[in-house]
Amino acid sequence: MTPPAATALVAEDEPLLREALVRQLAAAWPGLRVVAEARNGREAVVLFEEHRPDVCFLDVHMPGLSGVEAARHVGRRAHLVFVTAFDRYAVEAFAQGALDYLVKPVEPARLADTVGRLQERLRAGRPLPQTEELLARIAAQLGPKPEVAPRLRWLRASAGQTVRLVAVDDVDFLLAMDKYTHVAWRGEDGRPQEAVIRTPLRALADQLDPNLFQQVHRSAIVNLRAVSHVVRGDNETATIHLKGRGDTLPVSRNHLHLFRQM
Repeated sequence: MTPPAATALVAEDEPLLREALVRQLAAAWPGLRVVAEARNGREAVVLFEEHRPDVCFLDVHMPGLSGVEAARHVGRRAHLVFVTAFDRYAVEAFAQGALDYLVKPVEPARLADTVGRLQERLRAGRPLPQTEELLARIAAQLGPKPEVAPRLRWLRASAGQTVRLVAVDDVDFLLAMDKYTHVAWRGEDGRPQEAVIRTPLRALADQLDPNLFQQVHRSAIVNLRAVSHVVRGDNETATIHLKGRGDTLPVSRNHLHLFRQM
């Protein structure tokens, strides 16, 4: 009798990175079924109880409930793989042989190694390791999360003598202009509009919803829903093309991983 396909849950709060990891898993492990995708730690816990997957791929830093805290809830009921841009905690866990981890951007070779280890553990039916003490220690190292500032909902944008109230959700992109910020959005008729606000880009960045807005260059933030396609350039850079606009935005090397799988 053919054994049932292995199942997995993927928890990652950045939509593009979550979709990219799911696609990478499909290529590296064709027999794996991703039965649930979570946008945060609390959703990961709920979806785990609903689907009981064999493997959980958990982003370490997620809003509300971290991947480590979600893993403590899962316990020994699934194999755990942490996905993190900050590997100092994951390295300690991996060094003790209890957990596996992937560092963003996820490299295919590293993912293949992880998949190989998971397949061997599942094939051998090895008992899941004791992780409670280790996870508690890592959770303590992560420490309390800083208070999250309220999300920005409206911008007051100046165009000549006119001041407009612009819904942040309608904004396509923002560009730094010294102490000011150039804002591009869609009007009620859907036409592109532009104006300047008297707030520097760096002061706006932390107030924008990270599920919608991504900084793609030190001088540019884009609404992901406004992205049409991305063209890769030389030297690990890229150019973003926007829906219904002639504007393009640069993607710096430090932010290219956001679009590597598009």
